Amino acid sequence: MSAADGRPADTGHPEERSPQPSGLMDLLGVAAVLLDAEGRIVLWSPEAEDLFGYTAEEALGRYAAPLLVHEQHWELMVKLFAEVMGTGERWAGAFPIRHKDGRTRLVEFRNMRLLDDRGDFYALGLATDGSRLREVERDLALSTRLISQSPIGLATLDTDLRYVAVNPALERMHGIPAEEHLGRHYREIMTSAKFEATEAGMRQVLRTGAPLVDEYTIVGHTPADPHLHAWSISLYRLEDPQGRVLGVADLVVDVTDRYQAATEAAEARRRLALIADGSARIGTTLEVEQTARELAGVTVPELADMATVDVLDSVLDEHRPPLGEGPARFRALAVQAAYDTEAVRAAARPGEIAVYDADRVPTEGVRSGRPILVSHVDAAALARIARDDRAATLLARAGVHSYMLVPLTARGQILGVLGLSRARNPQPFGEDDLALAGELASRAAVCIDNARSHQSVRNASEILQRSLLPDHPPRLPGLEVASRYRPAQAAYEVGGDWYDVLPLEGGKTALAVGDVMGSGIDAAVTMGRLRTGTSDFADLDLAPAQVLRHLDKITSGLEQYIATCVYAVYDPHRAECHISVAGHLPPVLVRYGEHPELLDLPTGTPLGVGGVPFVTTTLPVGSGDRLVLYTDGLVEVRHHPIDERLDTLLDLLDAPDRTLEETCDRLLRELRRPADPDDVAILIARMQPFASDA
Repeated sequence: MSAADGRPADTGHPEERSPQPSGLMDLLGVAAVLLDAEGRIVLWSPEAEDLFGYTAEEALGRYAAPLLVHEQHWELMVKLFAEVMGTGERWAGAFPIRHKDGRTRLVEFRNMRLLDDRGDFYALGLATDGSRLREVERDLALSTRLISQSPIGLATLDTDLRYVAVNPALERMHGIPAEEHLGRHYREIMTSAKFEATEAGMRQVLRTGAPLVDEYTIVGHTPADPHLHAWSISLYRLEDPQGRVLGVADLVVDVTDRYQAATEAAEARRRLALIADGSARIGTTLEVEQTARELAGVTVPELADMATVDVLDSVLDEHRPPLGEGPARFRALAVQAAYDTEAVRAAARPGEIAVYDADRVPTEGVRSGRPILVSHVDAAALARIARDDRAATLLARAGVHSYMLVPLTARGQILGVLGLSRARNPQPFGEDDLALAGELASRAAVCIDNARSHQSVRNASEILQRSLLPDHPPRLPGLEVASRYRPAQAAYEVGGDWYDVLPLEGGKTALAVGDVMGSGIDAAVTMGRLRTGTSDFADLDLAPAQVLRHLDKITSGLEQYIATCVYAVYDPHRAECHISVAGHLPPVLVRYGEHPELLDLPTGTPLGVGGVPFVTTTLPVGSGDRLVLYTDGLVEVRHHPIDERLDTLLDLLDAPDRTLEETCDRLLRELRRPADPDDVAILIARMQPFASDA
């Protein structure tokens, strides 16, 4: 059974009480002395022996006054004894007592008259050392004052973890009066699941005696204060002087300031780490779309649940009019979410055009150039954030509750916007989040601007280069050709690879493949000049070695440009092919019905080196023989030996049933990867010499 206030009921039966006595009496060392009506000692406790120094044999039967009191105090003692015995009133106070060793000790007394069953009176004196009593009193007063006035919450719980005492500080922390704690179990007051570990810690302390200091930090609210707090909990086992376990002390310290400082420091470290991560991950390529994806990838999920990166269409397409007073026209570059959410459907897909009216947040952001923070999103805010009503509905269903938009600004020009939203993350965006997003957006904007500028130059280079590459003549005597040019995908400028097919007099055809070292518009222009020179010298019907010698002179005057080239002249009447090489990889000859072979030709030096003669080699050719010319971008890669790659090339060419077009596609498909850092030119010729002239 239990009392109405929730505390265990006390039936008064001795067996229901603890069999071990309290240690407080032992701590005080209370002595008992009984005097008869004449003042003789008739009872003497062991504690009296310790207090006064006399054994029971020495004290019993003797008058108390001459034994225990100095002579000058006999009269006072007799008077007090007479008052107690005569009136029955109790006397309490300190009295100087003579110890057996002659010292005087101030002893605290509680004296009272006793009546036995025969009607006789006795005087009982309970005594303890005065200095010891004052010490206990001081300790008790200090403990009481400390407990009641301490800012540290303190509770004592018994061995069943029921509250025995609660100080005012803990009352305030819990928001529950002390009297409502008493007799109730710890988990009846601290009901949250987060306190299960603390309860287990209490049982551990009771079992082992080892304290747990600052072992648990609890973060939450109390009924008395809706603000977030943090408390550090320490647990100690309580024992009496004899070592009997009385319960556990629960010390609760409000460490909100310390917790907030640690949280802010951790958040600062996280933000610095995110900025460092962004510095490493954003701008790894000179591609606008890839840079946008990298920006979105850095912010999700570390900063936001979803990120969108949109760039003004006029920034990517110079033919578009700049931003005016009306709606803003964006091209979506990246959309990324931390999980599957309807909010993704509210954004334009990468590559799509999204138009935002003048009153929408993205339009306001690019017009003002200032970031916009909407910590708590409501229906009105969603209507301004989304591009249309459908998108606003999707964002609402996705649970978007916080949003911020940061303009992408580089070199004083606003390129677009970074949009960030939270739905599952319960914390709203704050000013610190906005500052962090601004740091990431600023770096990304510069990278996007660099990529945009570089891509514009690259596009111009590629257009120039493709304009310089030839169209095949519709008909060539005794010859079928196929060609491919593939610009580099990982390098962000086109190179100087080229090929040419030149009809000559007498039914002959010149075939050329070259590679100008370097990239960009300058390399493309140099390639164009070499191709023009090749065409001019080919018209003079010069031998291949002579053509290369003239090209070498041209290249020597082109400001340190160097190029490689293979030049061949096919004569279908003589069934011959005349070839000369200037530092280029050897052509492949695939004779009909035989395995492909690399031609063993004098390599020569690259064009532009000068001073080294070139050599023309004449090869007989038959019907169906194929000559394969290519640039080094087809076979040279970083992690594979060139010999291994050339062997792979020969294996791929060992397919006589494939058409020339199919063979070109196969070589590019099998030997090229999107990230390869060089462009490629391929020229394949199938020869059909005239039988009458053979």
